[in-house]
Parts: sequence; C-alpha cells; structure tokens
Amino acid sequence: MRCPYCQHNDNKVVDSRPSDDDSTIRRRRECCQCGERFTTYERVEFMPLMVIKKDGSRQPFDREKLIAGIMKSCEKRPITTAQIEEIVHTIEQSEGNKLRREIPSSEIGELVLEQLRGIDEVAYIRFASVYREFGDISSFLEELGDMLNTHENTV
Repeated sequence: MRCPYCQHNDNKVVDSRPSDDDSTIRRRRECCQCGERFTTYERVEFMPLMVIKKDGSRQPFDREKLIAGIMKSCEKRPITTAQIEEIVHTIEQSEGNKLRREIPSSEIGELVLEQLRGIDEVAYIRFASVYREFGDISSFLEELGDMLNTHENTV
C-alpha cells in the first residue's frame, strides 16, 4: 500500500477493525518513511457469475431461478427445501472456486442433474426432460435406459 503523503510503499497496520455490517475491514496504517497515518478499507470483491444461454446471450446467474426450476422437478417428491438449497449452494461454490466469470447454462444443467441423480431418480428424469428438451418418447426412453444401466451396474 503506497502512502498518500510521500508515496513510499512501506507501512505498518496500527489498528484493524470490521465495519458495522462486517462487509469491510477498516485499517489504520502508518507510513514507515514519513510517519503519517492513513486509513484503508478492505472488502471482498465479488465477481458476478454470468450464464451463457443456448442462444449465446448472457445474463447474471440467478439463484432463485435455479431453485424454482429444481423445485418444479421435485414437486410431490420427498425432497426437502434444504436439499434443494444444498444443490444450488454446491453448484455456486464449485463454480465460484473456479474463478470463472461465465458458465454455459448447459453446464449448470448437467451439474443439477448430477446432484439430482443421487437424491431422487424421478426428480432427475423430470429435470432432464425439460433441460434436455425431450422431443419424443424415444429420447425419453433412451434417458431411462441409460439410467437403468447405470443403476444395474452400481447394484
């Protein structure tokens, strides 16, 4: 951190405390060259995650929209809201940790399917039918066949 008075870049932190809302940290610094004190603020930098849609357009990641889509596939299934929240949280964490700014919607869909497959097979098929846009019964049956084969191999 460069001193605003003498431009020297060697200083020490004299006092440090969080802001009232815990979103920033206020630091009092003292320049080792001129002895002047100054204040800096440190805060987490959020990089908004953008979703690349199938048509190539981009829009901000909408957690509530993802939750609503998952909830629709889980209607009348023994899946709790906490489980749905955990799915979305897991996806947000994994993508946030990759430090990417953009993610294709197809990748989000695959991540949801991966999570749902382990929780409830009916919800998985429901989500897959919308996400993969089953155009006819044969594509639906193909997905069911893949699921059955995977299920038989794990049993």
